[in-house]
Amino acid sequence: MNSYTIAIQPLQAEALRKLLKDKGFEFVDRPYTIFFAQKAKLSVAVYEKGPKVVIQGKETEDFVRFYLEPEILKEARVGYEEVLNPAMFEPHFGIDESGKGDFFGPLVIAGVYVDREIARRLLTLGVTDSKKIGSDNRIRQLADEIDHTPGLAANIVLIGPEKYNLLYEKFANLNDLLAWGHARVIENLLLQKPDCKRSLSDKFANERVIQRALLKQAREIQIDQQTKAESDIAVAAASILARDKFVRWMDARGKTLGIALPKGVSAAVKTAARAVVEKEGRETLRAIAKMHFRTSAEVLGENTNEISKDF
Repeated sequence: MNSYTIAIQPLQAEALRKLLKDKGFEFVDRPYTIFFAQKAKLSVAVYEKGPKVVIQGKETEDFVRFYLEPEILKEARVGYEEVLNPAMFEPHFGIDESGKGDFFGPLVIAGVYVDREIARRLLTLGVTDSKKIGSDNRIRQLADEIDHTPGLAANIVLIGPEKYNLLYEKFANLNDLLAWGHARVIENLLLQKPDCKRSLSDKFANERVIQRALLKQAREIQIDQQTKAESDIAVAAASILARDKFVRWMDARGKTLGIALPKGVSAAVKTAARAVVEKEGRETLRAIAKMHFRTSAEVLGENTNEISKDF
């Protein structure tokens, strides 16, 4: 294990700060962190958002086992995953998406098949929910390692903005569109792993919505949804693959346009959208953005009441 991430409490963060000082760690100012400390090839960052601690380096596992867990968390997790969450090691698909809340870019839905050995391997790699990983380079590195994991099956469906806008007009409901995308990924994975009996994703709609979207040959699979499903290693791996594909699309399209495309929905996004319209025209915006977002109406000067209130 060369990377480990976990949410902690503010009091635990302060206890960790004291522990690191006692162990001779050097503290360095880093943006968005409560503190950042390093010693030799091990780094410990506690981020403001959460807060959460991210530990990286060759000595990560020893630090977590011998210091973080017994002295800060007061519980043992590393090495006990199969006891604490046995279902995560049973054969199943994990499904997750990226781009749902971003005005620019596609909606990317990814799925990953894991069994016991694959799950163990992914844990060793440091696979975790993509939202806990702040570096696009780290996302890319993990995505490559996931792709090369023996026995793992993966599938990615990228719905570009033009296709997305057409589908949204057809479904008129984001959850139904998501269910359609999840169903496509599950069907494609079943072609590779036809004996898999279970699929897991984050809770976003009634499970029957996905079941209805599945083609006939895939209807027998058990569709499970749960909040914070990214704690499951298969869903976490899928989140990384989806995010990697989304980021690559954004980078490539931004370079083609000569305009950086920011993620999310913000003032910077609106500024970039106006720059695209001014340089390339209104139709180009439809080719790179999700037009049901209120942002499109604000940029184009249209009636926001006629635009979806999803975002």
